[in-house]
Amino acid sequence: MSEGNMSQSKLSPTEPLPAPTPTQRLMSLDALRGFDMFWIIGAEELVSALNKLGHPKGDGGFSLIGGIARQLEHCEWAGFHFEDLIFPLFVFMAGVSLVFSLTKTIRQEGRGAAIKRIARRGILLFALGLFYSGGFTNNWPDMRLMGVLNRIAICYFCAGLIFCFCNLRGMIAIFAGLLIGYWAVVSFVPIRDIQLEKTALQNLARERGVPDDAKALFNATTNRVSGHFERGFNLPDHFDFQYLPGRKYDTYFDPEGCLSTFPAIATCLLGVFAGLLMANPTVKDPKKVVFLVGAGVALLVLGWAWNVQFPVIKKIWTSSFVLVAGGYSALLLAAFFLVVDVWKIQLWCRPFVWMGMNSITIYMTVNILGHDGFGKLSARLVGGDIYGYLNNLWAGSGDLAVAVLGLVMAFWLMHFLYRRKVFLRL
Repeated sequence: MSEGNMSQSKLSPTEPLPAPTPTQRLMSLDALRGFDMFWIIGAEELVSALNKLGHPKGDGGFSLIGGIARQLEHCEWAGFHFEDLIFPLFVFMAGVSLVFSLTKTIRQEGRGAAIKRIARRGILLFALGLFYSGGFTNNWPDMRLMGVLNRIAICYFCAGLIFCFCNLRGMIAIFAGLLIGYWAVVSFVPIRDIQLEKTALQNLARERGVPDDAKALFNATTNRVSGHFERGFNLPDHFDFQYLPGRKYDTYFDPEGCLSTFPAIATCLLGVFAGLLMANPTVKDPKKVVFLVGAGVALLVLGWAWNVQFPVIKKIWTSSFVLVAGGYSALLLAAFFLVVDVWKIQLWCRPFVWMGMNSITIYMTVNILGHDGFGKLSARLVGGDIYGYLNNLWAGSGDLAVAVLGLVMAFWLMHFLYRRKVFLRL
């Protein structure tokens, strides 16, 4: 039996694989992943330093750089800034990538091998997430079980299994069910009439004349309400407070908590849909761009319309947030695919490709380096007297030197690994 026949013999007529695996890796996807990591490893400090240069007296005011700097801060609660896109964009791209990797695995080795790959990668990513959050350096319960890598691991695992066992219609049904089901549960399931926020709890304790103990105040609250989405006063936050063990990022609840992981899986499925489009050889590349743009605009319209009733909130990953973040992700993917893979304008994005092909490596490296990551190393070289001298010449120029050198060091490391074909493959 020939190799081609062997590959085909492992597929049943019901396999959810609408297109053969492309033989060429999408440079645009690696570049977009690297672009996403760029903002995590130090681009925010670069923009902040440029903003200081523009406002040396700290007088604020509006400017293009100032506007970008404000976009690089998370919304306090409801709303959407560019900073709020960085995490869901990575989850979205995990969905795109799994289409290519799992399709190839299923065709060459069968679905069982694909499931093993999903399980292995999911477990290793989750373990890295535990390490990133401190691992076992602290005694229980001062250990965080959920985090960014942990959520990516769960989303990849669930979306990968869905991809292996469901056809496109089934995946769409699951996607819709996750969004609508999450909206219904968060909107209509009653919660205790108490806000899990430090100031609110202190005021409640004074009002009741009891000690300021969150657990005691929570358990003593018997009145129930529904339809609340405020910080610390919603079902996902209350669920984490009651049932998520270990340390929570926000003391009483976690932005990568239990219930909000379900709509995050839907974000990954949006990436799967985009990946199916990108992998389909019957659709011409320019048409793929048109479809991605159309889908992105439609998701934005639907998401902001839903925002009227179910606010766009990253920290509880609302269904409207899934649509809005998915819309922007699709538009970014369309732009990168058009420029990099259709027009073949690629020289500018090569540093992003180096970083995108080793995204987990650079993410973990920043964690190992500690707070400020590469900025901490660059401050050793251009900090101290050099930093002070530059700032005396022009306020903010010292910060700019630290930020630029930190980014140069990060890209140099990624280029070093890329040239030697060293990649962290989970």
